[in-house]
Amino acid sequence: MADHKNTDIITLTRHVFQDQLDHQEATGDLTLLLTAIQLGCKFVASNVRKASLINMTGLANSSNIQGEDQKKLDVIANEIFVNALRSSNKVAVMVSEEDEDAIFVDADQRGKYCVVFDPLDGSSNIECGVSIGTIFGIYRVRDGSTGQISDVLRPGSEMVAAGYCTYGSCSTLVLSAGEGVNGYTLDTEIGEFILTHPNMQIPPRGKIYAVNEGNSKYWDAACTKYFNSLKFPEDPKKSPYSARYVGSMVADVHRTMLYGGIFCYPADSKSKNGKLRILYECFPMAFLVEQAGGRASTGRKRMLDVLPESLHSRSPIFLGSKEDVQDLEAFYKAEA
Repeated sequence: MADHKNTDIITLTRHVFQDQLDHQEATGDLTLLLTAIQLGCKFVASNVRKASLINMTGLANSSNIQGEDQKKLDVIANEIFVNALRSSNKVAVMVSEEDEDAIFVDADQRGKYCVVFDPLDGSSNIECGVSIGTIFGIYRVRDGSTGQISDVLRPGSEMVAAGYCTYGSCSTLVLSAGEGVNGYTLDTEIGEFILTHPNMQIPPRGKIYAVNEGNSKYWDAACTKYFNSLKFPEDPKKSPYSARYVGSMVADVHRTMLYGGIFCYPADSKSKNGKLRILYECFPMAFLVEQAGGRASTGRKRMLDVLPESLHSRSPIFLGSKEDVQDLEAFYKAEA
């Protein structure tokens, strides 16, 4: 009989529970934490879809720690994730882009994980319908700690899991717990994330670069030469790369994960330390890209080896196809 409808679907919940069974040492705490995160993603996705209908677009008349104007949905998304994470009883420390200080969970609800997150990346694009998203990374609290700032001010290589969720034409949650990357698409009819992109792998080289060329007058020599090499290759047999830039990190990185190429947000003379935040933007995306066979760099060193100095420290970042990022690094090495 023809298979008109697959009834043996693999949901995110089913998948993480199966992974737990495959690891006899697992306690189930990370599984429950990921369940709380996916609930937050579903809740935010629902609010994004109906934002214009219930007056949740526009500014909230406040700003975050970066001095950026907060959208109404920024505030709501932050509250959704803080509440979902706290009520999971698996978190000790939370760090959000929207809050100046870390959030420490009370002892009666405290767990053994720390979660760093950007609740709504790309929120300036809400009104125009461009894909936006949530980015998160997870650390395990150090042995003997009950949850301190030092438990999150660590290299990204010490994360145990990371992911992002896009909110656009569909909602896709991309996740890694350190053993590859999988993507799950939200079926709004049954309210579940369904496995649609198993074992995601970034091509070794792509044909697309993503960067804000409006900042090109501020770039250093290495960046300028690298991007010129993509647009005007010396080999006449090589075609120039295509430029694609949304301005929402989640959207640009998701495209890079699927099609390859390179996503860039360099430091420049205007933003000497770069613009993207290390803990909850650079690290989670670098973790995912490396797990998918790609590479992530500051231009001079591996992104996941950086040690953040503060909760909201920034860094330049270049990530994507391994060979493309290596080409970029070669330009920086030549300029050293």
